Amino acid sequence: MRSSTTHCAQRTDSRPLRRCPLTPQPPADRYGARRSPRWVPALLLAVVVLAGLAVAVVGFRNFGSPPIEGRQTGFQVVDDGSVRVRFQVVREQPHRPAVCIVRARSIDGDETGRKEVFVAPGSRSVQLETVLRTSRRPVTGEVFGCSYEVPEYLIPTSG
Repeated sequence: MRSSTTHCAQRTDSRPLRRCPLTPQPPADRYGARRSPRWVPALLLAVVVLAGLAVAVVGFRNFGSPPIEGRQTGFQVVDDGSVRVRFQVVREQPHRPAVCIVRARSIDGDETGRKEVFVAPGSRSVQLETVLRTSRRPVTGEVFGCSYEVPEYLIPTSG
Protein backbone atom coordinates (compact mmCIF):
# COMPACT_ATOMS: atom_id res chain seq x y z
CA MET A 1 0.00 0.00 0.00
CA ARG A 2 1.32 3.35 -1.00
CA SER A 3 1.41 6.39 1.29
CA SER A 4 -0.65 9.41 0.25
CA THR A 5 2.04 11.87 1.31
CA THR A 6 4.48 13.12 -1.26
CA HIS A 7 8.12 12.95 -0.38
CA CYS A 8 10.58 15.59 -1.43
CA ALA A 9 12.89 13.04 -3.04
CA GLN A 10 13.18 12.92 -6.80
CA ARG A 11 10.76 10.66 -8.62
CA THR A 12 11.78 8.08 -11.08
CA ASP A 13 8.40 7.73 -12.79
CA SER A 14 6.91 10.13 -15.33
CA ARG A 15 4.53 11.95 -12.98
CA PRO A 16 5.34 15.66 -12.36
CA LEU A 17 7.19 16.54 -9.16
CA ARG A 18 5.38 18.33 -6.37
CA ARG A 19 7.24 21.14 -4.70
CA CYS A 20 8.41 20.60 -1.16
CA PRO A 21 7.21 23.17 1.35
CA LEU A 22 9.97 25.13 3.07
CA THR A 23 8.43 24.41 6.43
CA PRO A 24 6.38 21.33 7.11
CA GLN A 25 2.66 22.10 7.30
CA PRO A 26 0.09 19.84 8.91
CA PRO A 27 -2.70 18.75 6.56
CA ALA A 28 -5.33 21.51 6.45
CA ASP A 29 -8.22 19.06 6.05
CA ARG A 30 -7.26 17.37 9.28
CA TYR A 31 -6.23 20.32 11.51
CA GLY A 32 -7.87 23.31 9.83
CA ALA A 33 -6.17 26.31 8.28
CA ARG A 34 -3.48 27.94 10.37
CA ARG A 35 -4.47 31.51 11.31
CA SER A 36 -3.33 34.05 13.83
CA PRO A 37 -5.76 34.78 16.66
CA ARG A 38 -8.38 37.45 15.93
CA TRP A 39 -7.14 39.74 18.68
CA VAL A 40 -3.62 40.13 17.21
CA PRO A 41 -4.55 42.72 14.53
CA ALA A 42 -6.63 44.67 17.06
CA LEU A 43 -3.75 44.64 19.54
CA LEU A 44 -1.28 45.82 16.90
CA LEU A 45 -3.62 48.63 15.87
CA ALA A 46 -4.03 49.71 19.50
CA VAL A 47 -0.25 49.74 20.04
CA VAL A 48 0.28 51.85 16.91
CA VAL A 49 -2.45 54.32 17.92
CA LEU A 50 -1.05 54.67 21.46
CA ALA A 51 2.49 55.16 20.16
CA GLY A 52 1.26 57.85 17.76
CA LEU A 53 -0.59 59.58 20.58
CA ALA A 54 2.51 59.50 22.80
CA VAL A 55 4.64 61.03 20.03
CA ALA A 56 2.03 63.77 19.52
CA VAL A 57 1.92 64.65 23.24
CA VAL A 58 5.71 64.74 23.57
CA GLY A 59 6.00 66.84 20.42
CA PHE A 60 3.42 69.33 21.63
CA ARG A 61 5.06 69.69 25.03
CA ASN A 62 8.53 70.15 23.54
CA PHE A 63 7.71 72.21 20.45
CA GLY A 64 4.38 73.85 21.26
CA SER A 65 4.20 77.41 22.54
CA PRO A 66 4.97 77.71 26.25
CA PRO A 67 2.12 78.89 28.50
CA ILE A 68 4.41 81.56 30.03
CA GLU A 69 7.54 83.13 28.67
CA GLY A 70 10.03 85.67 30.01
CA ARG A 71 12.34 87.67 27.74
CA GLN A 72 15.10 90.05 28.70
CA THR A 73 14.52 93.51 27.25
CA GLY A 74 17.64 95.11 28.68
CA PHE A 75 20.26 95.12 31.41
CA GLN A 76 22.64 97.58 33.02
CA VAL A 77 25.70 96.74 35.09
CA VAL A 78 25.27 98.97 38.13
CA ASP A 79 28.62 98.25 39.80
CA ASP A 80 31.04 95.35 40.47
CA GLY A 81 28.42 93.60 42.59
CA SER A 82 25.05 94.18 40.92
CA VAL A 83 23.14 94.32 37.65
CA ARG A 84 19.72 95.74 36.76
CA VAL A 85 17.63 93.50 34.50
CA ARG A 86 14.52 94.60 32.59
CA PHE A 87 12.29 91.87 31.19
CA GLN A 88 8.88 91.18 29.71
CA VAL A 89 6.59 88.35 30.80
CA VAL A 90 3.92 87.10 28.37
CA ARG A 91 1.46 84.54 29.72
CA GLU A 92 -1.64 82.71 28.56
CA GLN A 93 -3.29 82.84 32.00
CA PRO A 94 -2.87 86.39 33.31
CA HIS A 95 -5.22 85.74 36.26
CA ARG A 96 -2.62 83.40 37.81
CA PRO A 97 0.48 84.53 39.73
CA ALA A 98 3.85 83.45 38.34
CA VAL A 99 7.54 83.45 39.16
CA CYS A 100 10.52 84.21 36.93
CA ILE A 101 14.12 83.32 37.68
CA VAL A 102 16.55 86.05 36.67
CA ARG A 103 20.29 85.49 36.75
CA ALA A 104 23.56 87.34 36.22
CA ARG A 105 26.68 85.91 34.61
CA SER A 106 30.34 86.89 34.74
CA ILE A 107 32.82 87.25 31.88
CA ASP A 108 33.68 83.52 31.99
CA GLY A 109 29.99 82.52 31.75
CA ASP A 110 29.60 81.44 35.37
CA GLU A 111 26.38 82.32 37.14
CA THR A 112 27.22 85.00 39.71
CA GLY A 113 23.73 85.87 40.94
CA ARG A 114 20.17 84.55 40.84
CA LYS A 115 16.84 85.91 41.98
CA GLU A 116 13.22 84.73 41.93
CA VAL A 117 10.86 87.52 40.93
CA PHE A 118 7.15 87.32 41.79
CA VAL A 119 4.82 88.23 38.91
CA ALA A 120 1.42 89.30 40.27
CA PRO A 121 -1.81 88.44 38.46
CA GLY A 122 -2.66 91.14 35.95
CA SER A 123 -2.36 91.70 32.25
CA ARG A 124 -1.24 89.21 29.63
CA SER A 125 2.04 91.06 29.06
CA VAL A 126 3.95 92.86 31.84
CA GLN A 127 7.26 94.70 31.99
CA LEU A 128 9.35 94.15 35.13
CA GLU A 129 12.70 95.31 36.45
CA THR A 130 14.87 93.97 39.24
CA VAL A 131 18.38 94.45 40.61
CA LEU A 132 20.49 91.36 41.32
CA ARG A 133 23.40 91.27 43.73
CA THR A 134 26.31 89.25 42.40
CA SER A 135 29.37 87.50 43.81
CA ARG A 136 31.63 88.87 41.04
CA ARG A 137 31.45 91.59 38.43
CA PRO A 138 28.52 90.77 36.12
CA VAL A 139 28.65 91.23 32.36
CA THR A 140 25.03 90.30 31.62
CA GLY A 141 21.66 89.75 33.19
CA GLU A 142 19.07 87.38 31.72
CA VAL A 143 15.78 85.61 32.33
CA PHE A 144 16.43 81.93 33.02
CA GLY A 145 12.75 80.94 32.88
CA CYS A 146 9.24 81.52 34.21
CA SER A 147 6.60 79.26 35.75
CA TYR A 148 3.13 79.29 37.28
CA GLU A 149 4.45 77.17 40.17
CA VAL A 150 5.09 79.94 42.67
CA PRO A 151 6.79 78.95 45.95
CA GLU A 152 4.77 79.82 49.07
CA TYR A 153 7.49 82.12 50.43
CA LEU A 154 7.15 84.42 47.38
CA ILE A 155 3.37 84.93 47.62
CA PRO A 156 2.64 88.23 49.36
CA THR A 157 0.61 87.92 52.55
CA SER A 158 -2.47 90.08 52.91
CA GLY A 159 -2.76 91.40 56.37
